[in-house]
Amino acid sequence: QVLLVESGGGLVQPGGSLTLSCLAPENIFSGNVMAWYRRPPGSREREFIAEISSTGITTYADSVTGRFTISRDNAKNTLLLQMNSLKPEDTAVYYCHGLRGMANYWGRGTQVTVSP
Repeated sequence: QVLLVESGGGLVQPGGSLTLSCLAPENIFSGNVMAWYRRPPGSREREFIAEISSTGITTYADSVTGRFTISRDNAKNTLLLQMNSLKPEDTAVYYCHGLRGMANYWGRGTQVTVSP
């Protein structure tokens, strides 16, 4: 059962912007750290992009600092990722992640392709 649902991916030109959304159940979202990861083409591993605590403290990977912004709407149990100045190397499947206690929750991912 997929509990986290991502949306907002698509094809964008270099330098463009996209906003990803992730809808999560309240028992996963509320009070817990939420994060975005991505898996580039040909990679077996997901790489960390950004996370946000329940109180809004954020952490970013160096590769996206200054270009991506993570935020959360606690009233709507929604995680957001605003991506600006996109580069071809940002092409990947982007995943929403929630951590509740020792349990990890993932969505199915949404494809982002940055290409002329």
